[in-house]
Amino acid sequence: MDLEEETNKIRDKVGEDCGIGGKIKFDLGEVGVIFVDASVVPNLVSNDNDEADCTIVLSSDDFMQIQGGDLDPTTAFMMGKLKIEGNMGLAMKIQSMMG
Repeated sequence: MDLEEETNKIRDKVGEDCGIGGKIKFDLGEVGVIFVDASVVPNLVSNDNDEADCTIVLSSDDFMQIQGGDLDPTTAFMMGKLKIEGNMGLAMKIQSMMG
């Protein structure tokens, strides 16, 4: 997995203002993090390990499967492959960024 490439894909999906209104972090373990600050406009996407309102913890393999459309985020959550820490409401808003 190329973290920079995946970060750019998320940046493209987020755009100028995704309307989420909060800070979300994808924690991909040893690979690193993708941090989305949608509390400001334009939205910022980086690999900074900053405090987030919602942290989504999953393996880089599962992240890639979700991004590729091979794994449904809800299914991943139900199977315990995806864990949500913090604001569950924000997690529900990010479906558009996944897949």
